[in-house]
Amino acid sequence: MVANDQEKIKIAREYFTRADQGRPNVLELFHEDAEIYFPKFGFGFGRNSFLEMVKGFEGVLEHIQHDYDRLNFIPSADYLIVEGTSQGRMSGKSWTGGKTPGGRFCNVFKFRDGRISSLHIYLDPDYAGEDEARFRWGKNRQW
Repeated sequence: MVANDQEKIKIAREYFTRADQGRPNVLELFHEDAEIYFPKFGFGFGRNSFLEMVKGFEGVLEHIQHDYDRLNFIPSADYLIVEGTSQGRMSGKSWTGGKTPGGRFCNVFKFRDGRISSLHIYLDPDYAGEDEARFRWGKNRQW
């Protein structure tokens, strides 16, 4: 069963809500064998790989909130592309998508049987823009 566009959007919205709240039941939205991709993490397979990725933020990610009202949903067959911004605090530094270098993202969801079978997250994990030594452009840019 392929989810229709509205069902895919509903599942994606629920994903962002549960993830932002740190709710363990976010895993219920994924297939057992789901594929996860995140920069600097690479690919993971299975629900537990999502937890593995999240654990990489332990002790540094204090808060994240996706801007639900400004998400752009682009459905295509089994896929749903979601573009948006987030705001939060990491290692004592805040970011606000659209105002700071970090906080813009694009997620590509794939669905099977009404669940997320693949989630690829595309963003710069340097939310606070601290990696200036390697990436010198961006100063004086509009975000």
